[in-house]
Amino acid sequence: MAITLLTSSSTIRKSEFHVRTVVIDAGHGGKDSGTVGSYSMEKDIALKVAMKLGGYIKEFLPDVKVIYTRTTDDFVELHERANIANKNEADVFISIHANSLPRDISDARRNAVYGTETYVMGAQNSGRNFEVAKRENSVILMEEDYEKTYDFDPKSPESYILFSLTQSAFQDKSIALATKIQDQFKHRAGRRSLGVKQSSLLVLWSTAMPSVLVEIGYLSNPKEERELNDGSIQGNIASGIFRAFRDYKADIESLN
Repeated sequence: MAITLLTSSSTIRKSEFHVRTVVIDAGHGGKDSGTVGSYSMEKDIALKVAMKLGGYIKEFLPDVKVIYTRTTDDFVELHERANIANKNEADVFISIHANSLPRDISDARRNAVYGTETYVMGAQNSGRNFEVAKRENSVILMEEDYEKTYDFDPKSPESYILFSLTQSAFQDKSIALATKIQDQFKHRAGRRSLGVKQSSLLVLWSTAMPSVLVEIGYLSNPKEERELNDGSIQGNIASGIFRAFRDYKADIESLN
């Protein structure tokens, strides 16, 4: 049965002011390498950061249940990532990715562009936002019988009109979490922040809870690729996301 995009985010659980379960999604995996740098792949870096993030949450927030969409180099279909979060009634969904510029961009441009950005679900599909959306959503083309699963063509601009017809019920909370993540990157983790952005990302659309997609850096930038492969810097990035999640949790639960 095909997923109907217009209703995938309209099933809203009763809002409760607690954060007890988080699903951490390491982007890509298996046959899907994600973006590729000069010597490393997005899928590997995303998994390392995701596992570090989960480790920090388990250690310092033992009341929170941590669920991973993958813990090994496996290909997980895009809709299944959201299904894992939905069926476990997660309170937060965090997807970890690494960014890249196209290979036909000049070396000067590739060397100049670096930094972190956090995406929330939205219909602001212009410029780089749309390029990110097309790249991340095109993962479904690797899935068997994707035409039967999704009423959506990731390469067609017309398909993205569907995303603008309804607003995510969780956008405000998603933006709050995304803002905290970028603040942590900028002020504590020593990363360049490119801000909070909106784009029509299928994996976020399909989740029935506050959700963010974190681009932790550009593998197309040689310096940043080296940094993203450094275990201590991966730890700094993961700890920044952890602190943002911790503070978000405190804010939500203060509403009780």
